[in-house]
Order: sequence, then C-alpha cells, then structure tokens
Amino acid sequence: MRADLTDVTLIVDRSGSMQSIRKDAEGGINSFVESQKAVPGELLVTLVQFDNEYEVVCQAIPVANVPYYRLQPRGATALLDAVGRCIDETGVRLAAMPESERPGLVTIVIVTDGRENSSRRYTSHRVAEMIEHQQSVYQWKFVFLSSDLNAVADAEELSIPEGALAHFNADAVGQAWHVLGDKVVAARKARALHRDVEIQFSDDERQQMQ
Repeated sequence: MRADLTDVTLIVDRSGSMQSIRKDAEGGINSFVESQKAVPGELLVTLVQFDNEYEVVCQAIPVANVPYYRLQPRGATALLDAVGRCIDETGVRLAAMPESERPGLVTIVIVTDGRENSSRRYTSHRVAEMIEHQQSVYQWKFVFLSSDLNAVADAEELSIPEGALAHFNADAVGQAWHVLGDKVVAARKARALHRDVEIQFSDDERQQMQ
C-alpha cells in the first residue's frame, strides 16, 4: 500500500434541481481539482455524475489530467443507486491492483442538493452496510455535502460519520468545495506521513459553508 497515493471519487448530483446552483457548483468542482494539483504525492480522481442515470466522467486518472467539468442538470435523484454502484465499481478496481500499489487513502465524496427519490437497485439499508464495511475493513473515508438539511439527516442513516456530514447554503456551494479541498489536502499530507486520517468538519468550517 502506498502512503503517497490517494484515490478520490467525486459523486456529483446533476439532477434538474441543481440548475439553480449550476454555475457555482461547476466552478467549485473545477476549483477543487485545481487545489489538489500542487500537493506532493499522487492523486487519482474519479468523477461520477448522476441523476436517474449514472455516468462516469473520468475514472482513476491523475489529477493533472482531469478534464474541465461541465454541469448540465437534468432528471431525478437516484442517489442510492449512484453511491452503491460507485462503491461496487471502486472496490472491484482496487481489488485488481497489487497490494503494494493500492492507495493509502481512499475517499468517496458525495455532493447533492436534494434527497433520494428514484433509485431502483440499491436500498438505504444495503448502502449503509456497504459504507460500514468499507470504512471498518478498508478504512475508506466518506464525506457527504448537501444544501438540503433533510438529505444530510438521511446520510446519517448511511453509516457516514457525523463529523463528515455537512450542510451548505445554496449560495455558498463554491465555498463548500473550497473547504472540502482544504480537508482533502490535509488528509493527503497526513497519510503521506503515515498518520491516521479522519476527515471531519469543524464548527468554523461549517460556518464558512453558510
């Protein structure tokens, strides 16, 4: 396992309701990617966008090669299907890597503006079991950001640590991505030094998202 290698997956809501914050969300995602480029060590980025469909924009590519992201809102919010499928696909991908080449830090970031409303394949119970397994067995880190307080409450039932859940104001989505970027930078640096990593938002950081 490589302490200098981080694998980050962004699961981004592109449902129709994202239209009201489209420009800021798009800018925030691209700024997040830029913020990671100067950090020592390697970072592989996967970007998944979802509505009632699931699309992989890029998968496990060096952060320097991540394309500029364009957000085009549409459709409903199949959040559970997106998260469940992404965990399954990430697990298969990492399992295929030699143990010595696997990333020392794996982080899944989920960003949405609303609640689950159209999943067909995965249930909240199943996704919670999957997240709990990856956290306890493989030490994956999960982060959940939403402009909907009810969605944040729902995420608590998915076994995501309370400290890694955060609500952001719709007009502060760019700042939410900025705070997230700083947290991921800190986590990458800590892991490179073989330190334990926890991604948790402080009260001050939460305030910055309001």
